[in-house]
Amino acid sequence: MVSQALKRFLGHESAGGIVLALAALAALIVSNSPLAEAYESWRLTPGELRIGHDTLVLAKPLVVWVNDLWMAVFFFLVGLEIKREFVEGELSTGAQAALPAVAALGGMVVPALIFAALNAGEPVTLRGWAIPAATDIAFALGVVLLLGARVPVSLKVFLTAVAIIDDLGAIVVIALFYTEQLSVTMLAGAALCGLALAALNRARVMRTEAYVLIGLVMWLFVLKSGVHATLAGVATALAVPMHDETTGRSPLRRLEHGLHPWVAFGVLPMFAFANAGVSLLGVSPAALLAPLPLGIAAGLVLGKTVGVFGSLWLMVRLAGAARPAGANWAQCFGVAVLCGIGFTMSLFIGGLAFEGLPAAYEAQVKIGVLAGSIVSGLLGSAVLWRAGRSQPG
Repeated sequence: MVSQALKRFLGHESAGGIVLALAALAALIVSNSPLAEAYESWRLTPGELRIGHDTLVLAKPLVVWVNDLWMAVFFFLVGLEIKREFVEGELSTGAQAALPAVAALGGMVVPALIFAALNAGEPVTLRGWAIPAATDIAFALGVVLLLGARVPVSLKVFLTAVAIIDDLGAIVVIALFYTEQLSVTMLAGAALCGLALAALNRARVMRTEAYVLIGLVMWLFVLKSGVHATLAGVATALAVPMHDETTGRSPLRRLEHGLHPWVAFGVLPMFAFANAGVSLLGVSPAALLAPLPLGIAAGLVLGKTVGVFGSLWLMVRLAGAARPAGANWAQCFGVAVLCGIGFTMSLFIGGLAFEGLPAAYEAQVKIGVLAGSIVSGLLGSAVLWRAGRSQPG
């Protein structure tokens, strides 16, 4: 009985979001308990990868391994999802992609502008302008799926498309704005790996292991290049073949389905537990009103809502686009509010933005992200619950 219930839970699409939330809650509890020192020591546990005597040495604390290597697996899955949607999914035609694409763009630009306005004249904190521009697809979809029939299927599809395009935008932002000093030699090695991946795809090689192996080599080159290593995951995913004409199967779909539970119940919860812990000792409303956390929270709650819903409304009213079928404006508004759940991607970008700076910046980022994501989740859920009461099914 217990094993069957567990299987049903793990098979439910919202389960990943629930586990992610529990991991974040556990990190908050531990970091504000007598175990706080042990938690911090665990995060900083040294780990080393050595090939030969001095041929290749990678020495990093655990939290950096999680953010650089484990999250590369997450971005690999994101890349697979992006390719599938653009090849044969909800983004495969211009008409299908236009509405969520414009909504996603508005949902990135408006939060960034709100953050910049609240942090004007603060050159250090301005580095975090992209933090509220991200949407956590696992959390947002988890909330929507838990609401069941109160949210039309068309809005679930719309939210998925917006979140995927949002992830694509985050990848571009990371590549362009959050890179260190570049190593031309390492970039050349990564480019050669990219050419090898393209050659495998062109030769119709269907063994996904070959792509993963070259992708790991690319990850090493990208890690040493100054560009964030997680982008190697996306580049590798885009080379995986969509169709095997011989068998009629899809290597990409098979890899995506096999990888999804590992990411949902392993990679993302580990990231949340390693990154969401923040001491709330001395945190007051005044601390939340500091420019950095306020800019993040306001960007997520107000910026995402205005950006996504405003873009959707303008596309329907002025461009003649069709509103998601069966959805009223209140439900569209509720989904736009849910886009303010930034959590995973916001914390990730925040870590890149203030890497190497005093820990106080990291703490403020976490407070802003947690506050904005919680408010967006609760408010969006309340709006959808009320708006969907009269529209079951």
